[in-house]
Amino acid sequence: MVNEQKNIRNSILKRLYRVNGKIVSGVRLSQNLNVSRVAVWKNIKALKKTGFAIESGPKGYALLNPDDLLLPFCFQKRFQNKIFHFQELETTMDKAKFLAKTDAPHLSVVIAENQTTGRGRMNRKWFSSKGGLWFTLILKPDTPPQLSYIYNFAASLSLSRSLKRLFDIDVSVKWPNDILLNGRKLVGLLSEMETRGDMVEFLNIGIGINVNNQPQKNEPRAISLKNVLNSNISRRLILETFLDDFKNRIEKIDCPGIIELWKEQTSTIGSRVRVETLSSTHEGLAVDVDETGALIIEDNKGRIKKIIYGDCFHT
Repeated sequence: MVNEQKNIRNSILKRLYRVNGKIVSGVRLSQNLNVSRVAVWKNIKALKKTGFAIESGPKGYALLNPDDLLLPFCFQKRFQNKIFHFQELETTMDKAKFLAKTDAPHLSVVIAENQTTGRGRMNRKWFSSKGGLWFTLILKPDTPPQLSYIYNFAASLSLSRSLKRLFDIDVSVKWPNDILLNGRKLVGLLSEMETRGDMVEFLNIGIGINVNNQPQKNEPRAISLKNVLNSNISRRLILETFLDDFKNRIEKIDCPGIIELWKEQTSTIGSRVRVETLSSTHEGLAVDVDETGALIIEDNKGRIKKIIYGDCFHT
């Protein structure tokens, strides 16, 4: 019974999506799905309750913002069998970890409309309300753990370039892999890895993009694309553009090339920074990022320090 209702709701969404926002009558949906009009009404009501933007009226039903729908059938065919969409999760990272250990293929994407316990680096809470783009990439690269860092840099590089190309905005990457817009946080990235022997079993990269949400209430230093562009943005357009760029970039990994391109996009080098790790804090001038992705800073006494991991703040 549960699967039957799920199939009906999925079929309703497909039909509303395919007419691109136009109204579809309850009679037509009833005939197409071979269910009663009452069943259509009940399932529409359930879909709206779980967060789908459907408008009901005397003439029928219409899907609002169809270009923003993130269900698998909305994506290009080459992505469809790799999209795992959920209305709500505790975190996409936890679900991705479970799927990575089962049969999720390389370059799968776990998406949630809302996360109830989203987290960032250093176990900080990540506020991820409806309207943002919250997803985790599942990667299964044939690579040793010591080279896994390059996929994080490739992801932030591909995403920053995609956002620039789509919206002509001045975004920059902040070490290790956040993305800033007008000096405020637009994107956060977090990675988790498991190994098997001397090779990576899977590497999951969680990405949170402030798109149509309003993050400033909980994160005063954050910003969304809607804040700047003053219009609703298609999250699917962002995700597909990024996936295309990222897939091409990692087909043949060029560590020095990726780091050099990343450095062209960064606002960290040349900035005074404070880097917090689990056990210490480092302050100074960021002078470089080396070939391994480590941040090189010069402290107030002129000493050079190499920092492999931490939470970086521009001061």
